[in-house]
Amino acid sequence: MFQTIYRFMIELTNGRWSSSLLKRFATSNMSRYVVPHFSRIYQIDTEEMEGDLKEFSTLHDFFIRKLRKGSRPINQDVQAVTSPVDAVLEEVGPISEQKLIEVKGKTYSIEEMLGNDALLQKYINGTFMVLYLSPSHYHRIHSPITGRVTASWTLGKKSYPVNSLGLKYGKSTLSKNYRTVTEIKHQTGHIAVVKVGAMFVNSIEVTHENEHVEKGQELAYFTFGSTVVLLFEKDSIQSTLEKSLPFPIKVGERIALLKET
Repeated sequence: MFQTIYRFMIELTNGRWSSSLLKRFATSNMSRYVVPHFSRIYQIDTEEMEGDLKEFSTLHDFFIRKLRKGSRPINQDVQAVTSPVDAVLEEVGPISEQKLIEVKGKTYSIEEMLGNDALLQKYINGTFMVLYLSPSHYHRIHSPITGRVTASWTLGKKSYPVNSLGLKYGKSTLSKNYRTVTEIKHQTGHIAVVKVGAMFVNSIEVTHENEHVEKGQELAYFTFGSTVVLLFEKDSIQSTLEKSLPFPIKVGERIALLKET
């Protein structure tokens, strides 16, 4: 019953008009008065960001803030795969033979998530990770590995919540939401970085346009909170972090190790 009511309420509020209103306010000069309150409510570390609170002319500018150089040291071990975002690592698990992953007790199709049959096969029996960004997080997305961008594409139109409730009660949010995908070829295989839009937020701005990418280099940014799903090619990594999920992680911290070549 709760799931039915939840989905109904989301459909009522997650429309073109509501998204437009939110975007209009967040990019307006009036929204600058909200910035200090937002920063205080979400306990944002203002010492690590570029600039001062009063320098942000809109709430949108504050959401996509950059950090001071050195705030996120990148693990330089050549075998280390690092977190692309500041987030909560919600789930880690296998990609099944049926091209499915399980998150919060729900199954998602990576065939639908990727929307690209030509690239799909290599990820079967691989590993997935789900990283959730709340409104309090730094919203820029960085490459988890050094390599070559082999493909980049966009899918979906509408977005639904990707927080814990959204993943539990929503309908195929990770595989149906508006999303952009970047596939990177590295020394032991491929990784797909799936950037998933959140409710009201269909704004994922790609900032990296070159073929070569360095670990820690910026790829894109979200407006507001969202989720990143990492898909690892079969037999491309040897281990992931052994911690009880969920747990917080920051850009540049190791989340996996590549297999030795």
